[in-house]
Amino acid sequence: MATRFWVVVTSRDHALDGEKAGIVQVNHGKNAPLKRMAAGHKVLYYASKMGIGQKELCQRFVALATLTDDDIFQHEMTSTFKPYRRKATYEQVKEAEIRPLIDDLEFIKVKEKWGYIFRTGFFEINQHDFDLIISHMHK
Repeated sequence: MATRFWVVVTSRDHALDGEKAGIVQVNHGKNAPLKRMAAGHKVLYYASKMGIGQKELCQRFVALATLTDDDIFQHEMTSTFKPYRRKATYEQVKEAEIRPLIDDLEFIKVKEKWGYIFRTGFFEINQHDFDLIISHMHK
């Protein structure tokens, strides 16, 4: 099966928490996005803000994960919140600002409204865009 490339949008602190835990969680713990993924797929985390409920902008790609298996599991955070997750390994990368990349990213169709696609919280990108972003995260 071919490798696919995904972007997950969250706050920087949540992305880094996922990295520490060795998991990928999408759209507040929804199951459906995780079902679209498979072992070996690459996941880039884009953080629009530094933290949930904070106004401080981040606007960087902050983490890179590779899914390690095909299992989806629930984790009990509270009695009423049990998000779905997948196991992942994270690569040590540097954070990459989005603004210098906007003109060259194919998934951003309308450059003047570049932030619009990130509102979905989760989407697939092509290898060109993945490679471009990663090249800035490995500098």
